[in-house]
Amino acid sequence: MKSRETLIRLKKFQVDEKRRRVAQIEGMIADFQRMSVDLEREIQHEQERAGINDPTHFAYPTYAKAAIQRRENLTRSADELRVQLEDAKAVLGEAFEELKKVELLDERDQARERAEESAREQADLDSIGLMRSRIGAMA
Repeated sequence: MKSRETLIRLKKFQVDEKRRRVAQIEGMIADFQRMSVDLEREIQHEQERAGINDPTHFAYPTYAKAAIQRRENLTRSADELRVQLEDAKAVLGEAFEELKKVELLDERDQARERAEESAREQADLDSIGLMRSRIGAMA
């Protein structure tokens, strides 16, 4: 039984680790989205300041061009992280299923052990009752 308890603890640890990974990826995606929004605001501000909205215009602000590039890189990275997130969620689901299987096996074993113990106790009580009835019949 100790090995099953150890296995359950291991599986719980693995599930927790995979949950942390999912949360970490979700946090990174949220951070990238926040940074993209901030960059978009800065781009708009820079365009308003320069009075030029066309990135192909020769006098378009260099800072705005660089911010657009950073925003695109962040968007691309967030998209890549979304793929990783889906994979991490699938792995988490598998780990959770493995944990549930081990827990169900443990519950089944414990129920079987309780039933065996109950049967042993009943057999002991039956033998005590049989001995008392024999003693009572002899008296």
